[in-house]
Amino acid sequence: MRFENASVFEMGLTFSLLMLLLVFPFNLSAQSSVQQERLTFVRLTGEQYRNSIRDIFGESIKVRGDAVSAGVREAGLTALGDRRLTLSSSEVESFEVLALDIASQVLEPSRRTTLIPCEPDNQNSVDNECASEFISSVGLHLFRRPLAQDEIEGFKSMASAATNSFGSFYVGLQAALVGMMVSPDFLFRTERSSPNPEAPGLRQLDAWSIASRLSFFLWNTTPSVSLLKAAESGELLFEEGLNKQVDRMMSSPRVEDGLRAFFSDMLAFDRFNTLDIDPTLYPKFTKSVEDEAREQTLRTIAYHLLDQESDYRDIFDSRKTFLTPALAALYGVPIPIRQEMGGRVPWVPYEFPDGHVRAGLLGQATFLSLFSHPGASSPTLRGKAVREHLLCQTIPPPPGDVDFSLVRDTDNPEFRTARDRLSEHRNNPTCAGCHTLMDPIGLALEVFDASGVYRTTENGALINTSGEWLGKAYKDVRELTTLLKEDPTLTSCLVQRAYNYGTARVPTTAEVQWLNVTHSQLRSEGVNWRNLIQRISKNPDFYTVPENLPVEN
Repeated sequence: MRFENASVFEMGLTFSLLMLLLVFPFNLSAQSSVQQERLTFVRLTGEQYRNSIRDIFGESIKVRGDAVSAGVREAGLTALGDRRLTLSSSEVESFEVLALDIASQVLEPSRRTTLIPCEPDNQNSVDNECASEFISSVGLHLFRRPLAQDEIEGFKSMASAATNSFGSFYVGLQAALVGMMVSPDFLFRTERSSPNPEAPGLRQLDAWSIASRLSFFLWNTTPSVSLLKAAESGELLFEEGLNKQVDRMMSSPRVEDGLRAFFSDMLAFDRFNTLDIDPTLYPKFTKSVEDEAREQTLRTIAYHLLDQESDYRDIFDSRKTFLTPALAALYGVPIPIRQEMGGRVPWVPYEFPDGHVRAGLLGQATFLSLFSHPGASSPTLRGKAVREHLLCQTIPPPPGDVDFSLVRDTDNPEFRTARDRLSEHRNNPTCAGCHTLMDPIGLALEVFDASGVYRTTENGALINTSGEWLGKAYKDVRELTTLLKEDPTLTSCLVQRAYNYGTARVPTTAEVQWLNVTHSQLRSEGVNWRNLIQRISKNPDFYTVPENLPVEN
């Protein structure tokens, strides 16, 4: 049943805003009502919000919109920035509208028998027992913990008020459901912790928070029924019980959802939200190609790291990938398939020929377009991306008075290539320090334009892709990739990023030591993704919060 008129919508909005005012300040306080318990928060991403709704209410419920604004990247990940985010008034209103639509779908007559655990004695009046059962059942999954009795009473009062006003029990449940869905306890992963006597300076998460951290790390969604039962029984508080759940979840195909979410963050896919490659200059790079390029990268990573269980380093020079007809046209290679009119986009496995210049992630349109300007490739942006996103290094922003005119002047006959134009910055003492780190990497990729199309010349001049990496010379991107794979910084960055992503924080000194040991072992054994996240998920420190972690924004 839908809220049919503005007055009902306004009632829900007003009540939900009131709930936020009452609950939000309480939850952001340093201490909860439980002695020595502390709360910290991580805002759900848009994808985690959609996944949670799907897993709680089923595939048939559609999330028509996205109320989550772009996150803030901190220490290389938006996952860390999400720990510092709150909600603006406009975002609250957007979540309200989204919740109203979702709740109306959940409470539709055709779904009531499967999504509501009881039936009221009278559909036109209050039924406190059935309302309590619904609120407790749904609330457990929305809040990822059991609701306290005063919370149940509060949402039950909301349901009763709406039922009395509109003469419908199901409108009452809808009002209560909207209230729960705009609560910070749903929109944020609320982590409850208490002092850990065995590790001074660290606080131990409770079982429900452990379930959430594990589930969002491995599956990028809310805890399953099995995981919530393990939290309720206390099983997650013991090594054997935790390891059992980790092994169970690792054996599920849903672990690919967690992998995709992590690499989307690590590789800065949020830049797709503002990507603006000029279609007049690059007609092959359409919006559909942009979407398919992103999917190509994720499919390739999942294939190598999960299906083949390859070494992480192999994704940088592997010739095996997946293509659609449009991507094949962009890359200038044939694939034996055609898309039927109105049919789904066909994906086919493809292996570039031996010695082909386009191999690995750096040769895919995703990386090449994300780190380009709308109308031109950018060696500096691409080199900076390799340093920051793949090697965990920090490149400071350019000084405010830098003159970019020469770099952007593509009509000067004396500076026909990007290498020529960037020489000014590399020869300028103010700029040389950073550009010496970035430009050689990006110049090796100049054989690909802003859309990822291969080329050998720029403005009629042959493109020089040679350079030097850690004292070793290379002549093209293939040789650069070989040197990059040999650099331990590449794999140590992966280990660090994965841990930071799962905990949504930077590691403590002791955790850094554990990460270094883990990285050393993986370098010799093989940097296997499943092995890495299994080690992280079974590490007790993964389920802790430092005492000095901020609790307020």
